[in-house]
Amino acid sequence: MRLANKTALITGGNSGIGLATARLFIAEGARVAITGRNQQTLDAAKAELGVNLVTIQADVTDIAATERAVATAVAALGPLDIVFANAGIGGSTPVGGTTLEMFDQVLRTNLTAVFFTVQAAAAHLADGASVILNGSVHAVLGAPGYSAYAASKAGVRAMARVMASELSPRRIRVNTVVPGATRTPIWNRIAADADAFAALEARFAKAIPLARLGEADEVAKAVLYLASDDSSNVQGTEIVVDGGMTSAPSGAPIYRG
Repeated sequence: MRLANKTALITGGNSGIGLATARLFIAEGARVAITGRNQQTLDAAKAELGVNLVTIQADVTDIAATERAVATAVAALGPLDIVFANAGIGGSTPVGGTTLEMFDQVLRTNLTAVFFTVQAAAAHLADGASVILNGSVHAVLGAPGYSAYAASKAGVRAMARVMASELSPRRIRVNTVVPGATRTPIWNRIAADADAFAALEARFAKAIPLARLGEADEVAKAVLYLASDDSSNVQGTEIVVDGGMTSAPSGAPIYRG
């Protein structure tokens, strides 16, 4: 097992990529604490994953709650070998149609909270630990209407490199996983039923060289690599899991003859 006797904290671990990662970590031998805002989905995760999972209700934008969540995780598991700062939200913020509150909510959740999650955990990280941040292809895509989301994820990308520099003396690695369009509940607000999601997927697939959305499990496997000793000399970098959308866009179906 690649994570035998390791301890991990995953924010936003009650659904989507976070839950898929918690499931995989436990299968690989780790004991895992997850945070989330929704007690019902936390309870469902606990019922599925059992004794090696600790669930903690917390909103990452509440810094005091995040600090308490880290303390709870450490009390249950001991020093942390892995932190996956995964929690985040979407949100359209078009020029001319965005309030300060809307913009700030995205930044506070996706960027500020990531910093304070790592800060809260730093004193409890084992030397040689691994910190993984959840980025996004939006940091480089320039997708219309997503200024706040793109800015937050570009901030994560830059911040990971600074954290890697700061934590290197303790041999703590800080890296970023960069998902493309992935099948998770984040789409529920714009594709409320199966038919709407199918139409969304068909539209997105045209712009992805591998012609499909990714799966949460596929991102989780990249996170597992960064969390494990397999990546022991990987520091301050990114793993992009996007079906080629950002690296080989000309291979997408929309450009094929």
